[in-house]
Amino acid sequence: MSEKPKNLPKYDKQKIHFGFVLGFNSANFNMTPAADFKLQDSIYSITPMPQGGLNLGILMNLHLGNHFDLRFMPALSFVQRQLLFTYYDPATGRNPTLNKAVESTYLEMPVDLKFKSKRIDNYRLYVLAGFRFQNDMISQAKVKEKDPDIIKLNRKDYGYEIGFGADLYMPFFKFSPEIKMYNGIPNLLVSENTVYSNSLSSLRSKVFYVSFFFE
Repeated sequence: MSEKPKNLPKYDKQKIHFGFVLGFNSANFNMTPAADFKLQDSIYSITPMPQGGLNLGILMNLHLGNHFDLRFMPALSFVQRQLLFTYYDPATGRNPTLNKAVESTYLEMPVDLKFKSKRIDNYRLYVLAGFRFQNDMISQAKVKEKDPDIIKLNRKDYGYEIGFGADLYMPFFKFSPEIKMYNGIPNLLVSENTVYSNSLSSLRSKVFYVSFFFE
């Protein structure tokens, strides 16, 4: 049985590739409540709620060998997260809730090492791991006008990411769907004297990405 004709047969011999990425994200928090959060104005529970967002960026890929690439992908990511605060109302015995939205627009600068399988016909699989630094570009001034008790986050964040995907060699370009998870390391919470920030000890980023690369 003869092999199928290969698309882009000389593609992997090029040292540097460029492309762009479009994708979706589902962002949440790794949250640690304050030790005495239930004493904070009758707060009964705090639940982080994942929300969807979008990301887009450009790709610079350095070919290191038959099985390794080094990727740099500056991107803009629109991230939304929510914290659901549940109260206990002794007068009614009910548990009213309040959603606090936390929005960020990140300039992301991830560097990933990509380990690729052997190419089979017009596809190959890969896994990756790397480090990400990101800076929140959004101004919370307008949000604060509507909600004086917003939950503020530090602008700078960094952490590690792992993922997997597939390189699909098309007739005129390479298409790569990818799934990736990012975990932030530093505590992003800005402590302020509000019932909401006082009820929290730490907030750390946790984001899942589904991305589509075009090279």
